[in-house]
Amino acid sequence: MHIPIRRSKNDKVFAGVIGGLAEHFQWNANVARVLWVILSLTPFPGIVGYLVLWLLMENPEY
Repeated sequence: MHIPIRRSKNDKVFAGVIGGLAEHFQWNANVARVLWVILSLTPFPGIVGYLVLWLLMENPEY
């Protein structure tokens, strides 16, 4: 099962998940990363959520 959002091939730090979400929703990727880190510090399962999105998101087109 994949979701129709692609990971970013250019704007990535680890796997391109946050960059892909930012490109899809037309957000600033740095702001999205800061928000993800803040959410990861709360009881929100940030690392697990990142890994799940990494598995579900489509590969970037090369």
